[in-house]
Amino acid sequence: MRWTLKPKPSEEKVKLLAQALNVEDFVATLLIQRGIETFDEAKNFFRPSLEHLHDPYLMKDMDKAVARIEQAIENGENILVFGDYDVDGTTAVSLVSSYLKSHYPNIATYIPDRYDEGYGVSYKGIDYADDNGISLIIALDCGIKSIDHIAYAKAKNIDFIVCDHHRPGEILPDAIAVLDPKREDCSYPYDELCGCGVGFKLIQALGQNRNETIEDLVPYLDLVATAIAADIVPITGENRVLAHFGLKVINSEPRPGIKALTHQVKKKVLDITDVVFIISPRINAAGRIKHGNHAVELLTEFNFEQAQQFASEIEQYNADRKDLDKKITKEAFKQIIENNEEERFSTVVFQEDWHKGVIGIVASRLIETYYRPTLVFTKSGDKYAASARSVKGFDVYNALDACAEHLEQFGGHMYAAGMTLKAENYQNFKEAFEKQVAETILPEMRTPEIEIDAEINFSDITPKLIRILKQFEPFGPQNMTPVFMTSDAIDTGYAKTLGAEEEHLRLFAKQSRSLGTDGIAAIGFGLGKKLNIVQNQNPFQLAYCIAENEWNGTISTQLMLKDIRTNGRN
Repeated sequence: MRWTLKPKPSEEKVKLLAQALNVEDFVATLLIQRGIETFDEAKNFFRPSLEHLHDPYLMKDMDKAVARIEQAIENGENILVFGDYDVDGTTAVSLVSSYLKSHYPNIATYIPDRYDEGYGVSYKGIDYADDNGISLIIALDCGIKSIDHIAYAKAKNIDFIVCDHHRPGEILPDAIAVLDPKREDCSYPYDELCGCGVGFKLIQALGQNRNETIEDLVPYLDLVATAIAADIVPITGENRVLAHFGLKVINSEPRPGIKALTHQVKKKVLDITDVVFIISPRINAAGRIKHGNHAVELLTEFNFEQAQQFASEIEQYNADRKDLDKKITKEAFKQIIENNEEERFSTVVFQEDWHKGVIGIVASRLIETYYRPTLVFTKSGDKYAASARSVKGFDVYNALDACAEHLEQFGGHMYAAGMTLKAENYQNFKEAFEKQVAETILPEMRTPEIEIDAEINFSDITPKLIRILKQFEPFGPQNMTPVFMTSDAIDTGYAKTLGAEEEHLRLFAKQSRSLGTDGIAAIGFGLGKKLNIVQNQNPFQLAYCIAENEWNGTISTQLMLKDIRTNGRN
């Protein structure tokens, strides 16, 4: 594990901001590292407001999209709300369809089948619209590259409105409106919205037309916050505002579907991490194991008893997903060892009966042990299909591009991609990919990195600091939970391993320079093997996040350990 201390901003900047906000220098450093350099920027950061949301009509084509939807409503047309089968797509479909249904009855929804139709706008979906007299399709979280599909729909007199957040190709689809803040010719002030976020901007614009205020739309933000958390978009700017208020809805008045997914959780207040690990996997499990429609049914159901029924079905899909994930991961590890591939630069594994819905999760699991670009293949029809995951700094999309001669098709981005190839090309591709990774991966990319925001002493961990750190939430990309480092720590004699395989570590740490103080509780999941470092009063360094632990109604400070190393080790 590499420890990297983030570069320190200029001392002058730090002092000015620390004075303006009346905070410690290292807190000002944390803010400047997140691009917040002035009192006003800090005020907006610490006090998100719905007033900070941008005018939806600043988005290119928004006026056209609203005009076409209003025309469809006026003419009594049938409208189909179409979206991808993942969390971002299903929440977006739930959001837009439930908003439109509150004003107009002729609304249908469509989620493509992950296995039969694949990702994005499908011919089957367009045929469904044609068979059901639908003349307008609103595509969410997909469509920006569906040139041929949208042309096919146009030939059937079906109009399209595309709401996407992926990078467009050279040609835009021939749709009535293409809402995508990443369009080159779109001057919308914030281009990191998720698909559900673009859907929210659409209903915000429709709402303005109906003299609705932004407060009228707040109940929809539980869906937007869920999509932001699941889609790993930056928690900056508009996303931060939407996530902040969406979490408030989740914790106060969530829709019945989300309430049904979380009502057994013991925690009083759910944060964005809970959304990532509790709500999102369950919504995703519907599309992975059964069908994304089940997620939309759950998220648009207004009867709590019925929502509980849907939630228990989804809970079963999630349990099935976990079982598959464990089983396939075990089989993949066995394959790597049997093939003597532990020392390779990449992992490429295949088994024809592996479930296509979980191979991406398995690729991420394999990286936890073998830290390198990883591809997990399974059989899909007469072809092989794979999910790819990468390690920090390595562009797996570029590596696939370099091996494109062996592939039928591929798509994705730097850290995650998907591809298909003919069975007879698998072995050649596997060797070409290994060669490409070996030639292009930098030595440091082969070791996991912990980025440390600041070095502090335990005496800096005060109630005031904890209050300030809470205001940094919600955390996520470009605003990650701060990671601190402390040197000269010793265990107070309570260090022990936990878990069936003694894989976790618990200790009470204090700094040798402040021996009179009580120790701070610290827990390190997966760090059981580091017990020897902290024994016998040996001084050590900790990398950790600061958290609060609630037990029997009592709240105490706890360090969530990222790593431990011998004191002074480089």
